[in-house]
Parts: sequence; C-alpha cells; structure tokens
Amino acid sequence: MFKPVLAAVLLAATVGACAAAPGASDLPAPPKPLLWKVSDADNSIYLLGSFHLLKDSDYPLADSTYAALADAEHVVFELSPAEMNDPALGQKMGAAAMRTDGKTLQQSLPEATWDQLAAYTAKRNIPIANFQPYEAWFVSLLVSITEMQQLGLDPENGLDKHFAQRAVEAGKPVSGLETGDQQIALFDGMDEKEQLQALQDTLAELANIESEIEKLHALWRSGDGDALFAATAADMKREYPALYQRINVERNQAWLPRLAGMLDDSSSDDTLVVVGAMHLLGDDGVVALLEAKGYRVERL
Repeated sequence: MFKPVLAAVLLAATVGACAAAPGASDLPAPPKPLLWKVSDADNSIYLLGSFHLLKDSDYPLADSTYAALADAEHVVFELSPAEMNDPALGQKMGAAAMRTDGKTLQQSLPEATWDQLAAYTAKRNIPIANFQPYEAWFVSLLVSITEMQQLGLDPENGLDKHFAQRAVEAGKPVSGLETGDQQIALFDGMDEKEQLQALQDTLAELANIESEIEKLHALWRSGDGDALFAATAADMKREYPALYQRINVERNQAWLPRLAGMLDDSSSDDTLVVVGAMHLLGDDGVVALLEAKGYRVERL
C-alpha cells in the first residue's frame, strides 16, 4: 500500500513538497500526460494532473501539455505561483507542526515506533533530536520526502512549478484554487490516531518505499490513471477514510463551482488547470464530476 502522506505529497497537496533533492537518471520518452479537455458550447478548460516532485529527466513533457498552455489565456494551480514559491510557506508548515501538548515526540509514541524511527534516523545520519518538537504527521512527511530525495525527486522540478514558471514568463494571468494555510490544515488536521497510523505505516514499509515511489512515478509517467488511482487514492479511501474525504473529496467539491463557472461564463477565456493527479481520478475526481454535470470531456 502506498503511504497516505507519500501519496498526498506527490499527487494531492502542493504544500507538502517542501524539500530540495538531487538530480536523477535518464528515462527514455516523455511522460504520457494525464490531460483532459472539458468543454461547453463556447470555451474549454484543460485539466492536467501534476506530480509534485519530479526529475530532470522527466522533461521535456509531451507536446500536448505545452499546446494546452499555449492555448490557455489563464492558468490556475492549487496554490498561486507567488505563494508556491514563497520560502515562508515551508516555515509556516513547520510552525504548524510544533507540538503544543508539552510532550516530546518520543513521549507521544509507543516505544517500538520510537525505536524504528531511531534506527531510520541513524541510517540517514539525521539527528533524531531534530524531530522531538514536532507532531507525528510532520515526521512522517519528512521521512517520506527524505526518501524521495534519495531517488532524485525534486519539488523544484514538480510539474506545477514547471508550468507556473512558463505561465509567468509568457505573461499569462495565474491564480490558485486555495491557500497555503488551507493545505497545511489538511495535514495538521489529522487526529492523533491518524498521525500515529501514518508514521507507523511509513516506518514499517521503509524497506519497500523505494520500489513504491518508483512504481508511483512510473504509473504517472505512463499516464495510467486507473492504476494510479488504485495504487493511491483507493488505498487511502479504505485505510484512511477521514483523511481521504478531507484531502481529496472535500477539496474537489469545493473547486467544482469555480471550474464550472469558467465554462459557464461565455466571456471567460480558455483555462489550464494544473492540480495533483489524484484530484482528477476516480468517481470522486474532478473529471468525473464535470462529466456528470453534462460537459464534454476528452482525454488528450
């Protein structure tokens, strides 16, 4: 099972991608994009599924993605490019994760879990004392991102940042569907049971996490939306139903009126919408929700 924090960082929440990473090995062909065109009688929106941390070798992308950007007069992301690139965002996330219960992390964890974490930090030469002030959700996030770094996945290469830079350089208006504070609350809103479960799952599967990350990356590169959904969101929905509802379903539903408004407004220009791939997949995904409202949907 893909870990919920891992899946969220890569496919759902931009703000989770808050660490740098080294370079990567070459891959042969451009990724097949998770790209849809949704239209009504007079305008369209393009929906592009992002992988929030990518490798140098994932670029250039397929021509269809750049054609969508060229055709769009407006580009929308989960977070506005200004906030996405603001160093203060990572600082705010760390501040939100600080413990306020008077306990250290060690005091809040079962002894076996702490011992697993200690073994991991020793292997990665990370001082475990660095984790003591933080809540378990943030530690799970840091462990997951550290392992992504080991494989060369870099938030600076994330698809959303790539398109944000290109959109700004092209002088296209850009905006965000939500704020960094809202995204931080997705993680910080996990209750103690969820947090402990997420950290324990992450630590228990460290032996397999490299193959899990590589599998997830390969599924995104192949454009296999069904397999990607089955490997991530379906597991999250089953194992972490409250987190799945909060991190995926509720946000999709909140975005839907705004996306529909882009189509319903006859004076509105075509728009490219770049969001984590999880938000576009499955029955709860934005693609299915817009199709159910009667809009014409085509996979590009």
